[in-house]
Amino acid sequence: MTEYTVEFVGTGETITCSDKETILSRCLEEGIAQEYSCRVGMCLACSAEILEGEVTQPAARGLTEAEAEQYALTCMARPTSDLKLERGKYPPSIEGDLEADSGSGTAAADD
Repeated sequence: MTEYTVEFVGTGETITCSDKETILSRCLEEGIAQEYSCRVGMCLACSAEILEGEVTQPAARGLTEAEAEQYALTCMARPTSDLKLERGKYPPSIEGDLEADSGSGTAAADD
């Protein structure tokens, strides 16, 4: 079992996480308020941008292959090196969905 340092940029929070545990599970054990919902790699609530380092996350079904290189789903991601992550950063696929949803309001129809 290898241990890695995971630093959350901008918060001053750092954890030590083994390659056998998910980043989210370690955050919860340490009392760090990491957002999450489904815990099965689909909802993207626990997404963080990978600024430095690498993770393995074969079950992160909510990300495309390209997104999985730049973003970690902390509920699935296990470190394979020391990491710097920025929490609350979402892949382009979800950012596009959020923009589309905000513009989909319906106007009142004139009679």
